[in-house]
Amino acid sequence: MPKIELSQQAFFKYLGTTMQDSELEPLLTVAKAELDEPANAEGIVKIELNDTNRPDLWSTAGLARQLRVYREATVASYDFFSQPQQNADTAERRVVVDPGLADIRPFIAAFAVEGAPIDEPLLNDLIQTQEKLCWNYGRKRASIAMGVYRSDLITYPVRYRAVDPDATEFVPLGAGSRMSMRRMLSEHQKGQEFGSIVAHFDRFPLLTDDNGDVLSFPPIINSDRIGAVEEGDARLFIEMTGTDMPSLLTACSIVACDLADAGYTILPVTIEYPYDTPVGRAPATPFYFQQSSSTTVDYVERLLGRSIGAEELIEGLRRMGISADHAEGTVTVRPPQYRNDFLHAVDIVEDAMIGLGMESFEPQVPSDFTVGRLLPSELYARRVKNQLVGLGYQEMIFNYLGSQRDFIERMYPEQEWPQVILEHVQIENPMSENFEFVRRSILPQLLTAESVSANAVYPHYIYEVGKIVQRDPEDNYGSLTRNGVGMLCADIDAGFSLISSHVSVLFYYLGKQYTLREVADSRFIGGRVAEIVIGATAVGRFGEIHPEVLEKAGIQMPCAACEIDLDSVMEL
Repeated sequence: MPKIELSQQAFFKYLGTTMQDSELEPLLTVAKAELDEPANAEGIVKIELNDTNRPDLWSTAGLARQLRVYREATVASYDFFSQPQQNADTAERRVVVDPGLADIRPFIAAFAVEGAPIDEPLLNDLIQTQEKLCWNYGRKRASIAMGVYRSDLITYPVRYRAVDPDATEFVPLGAGSRMSMRRMLSEHQKGQEFGSIVAHFDRFPLLTDDNGDVLSFPPIINSDRIGAVEEGDARLFIEMTGTDMPSLLTACSIVACDLADAGYTILPVTIEYPYDTPVGRAPATPFYFQQSSSTTVDYVERLLGRSIGAEELIEGLRRMGISADHAEGTVTVRPPQYRNDFLHAVDIVEDAMIGLGMESFEPQVPSDFTVGRLLPSELYARRVKNQLVGLGYQEMIFNYLGSQRDFIERMYPEQEWPQVILEHVQIENPMSENFEFVRRSILPQLLTAESVSANAVYPHYIYEVGKIVQRDPEDNYGSLTRNGVGMLCADIDAGFSLISSHVSVLFYYLGKQYTLREVADSRFIGGRVAEIVIGATAVGRFGEIHPEVLEKAGIQMPCAACEIDLDSVMEL
């Protein structure tokens, strides 16, 4: 979970009051946060945030805003946002986008800032916000990268171009000499860390002003002159580039609102695109793009378990910074500019619950009592585990979420990727690419474990009993969660016969008769894979893992694997 460091003095200034730790700690629960370490000798406080859906809280200003709004029951207001057909007049401040960026890094958002000279706490907080947004919310700069520059050194319009990385040179931040953009990927620290994001493109993104002076090479590194912001700078230019427009606009809004809360004037910038985007070809950013959401008072009452009037509900939402109104039992909410996490009516209910306060819900003694016992599926899983341990297998435990790279790209030929992606449940707003898909098979993670186990003595027998999720359009939720077991053998002699013998032993002790039939599965070697059938129902398959799959995983030892749907086996 994200952790932030903040200046206690600056935090209390944003909050509008001072507090003892004993007063602050219960209030932090409003933001799903907790005091990790109280203020040290330098006045630095460490806060741990337990909600990755609220990147607006990952800064001093953002966290203080939520607590202040909750205490005062007032919705924060910002007048610098443009909306569709209502873009601000920003003729002097423009960013012109090159057509060549459409397939490289297509989107950019920007704004300018004017105000008092920046002090150390604000500069540190701005840097921290940049790091948290780009690393956590921006998937390690892959979908969002942010740059901060000295506005006085920039001549508009700023130009966002696709350039030849071998022919384009400038002095990157922290370096003493000019180098080509291609050379930065191998010789500059930031290039080594983030270069893989753009290295496979023929042309790289570059930001310059109208005079050709370089601002940055996004998402890698700023220039050493315009991009070296220091204490005392009073006029800034802030831009964000990326591949996901909603996330980019949300991040832009968060930083703009933070700086506005710090007392700075926000000056919108018009982005001129040569191609269509989700917000048009000439949006002025910061841009309000969020859509209203609705639910009924009855739905809120049913989920929260008590009577809640419409006015009380609206008051609770207001304490979370959300504007709302009601008509004929329906409540419509308008998300604040810095939030984009309202995906379902349940999200409205959650904010209402927090805004109403947990103390407003009276504790109730349960009216129904049950005897605790293990589910039949858990008892069956334990029987399977006992048999596999007896065969020499070691149990593994994995996450249910993973990346497209591990679940799809390493397991299937490229031509099958589009179809396989559709067969997976995909997270709509993941905080990291490592948790983007819900697994529909245990085998990818068994192979990942094997890929880092080459130093262990062979043979390797590993398994996991766990849940998988399959897409099912006929289900009310569009997916089914199933209990399954995955088994992997890695050894010089690991083949079809070995894994087949283990499957035979397992089903013998489970008291199940099965047959085998031929099946095509690109994860396995053709002709060395079989489907397990009980009656007329296919309950699993096993075989020898295809060499291309092993190569992608970095495994040099032959592997045979099996996966079985335990729910189906138990039911038959």
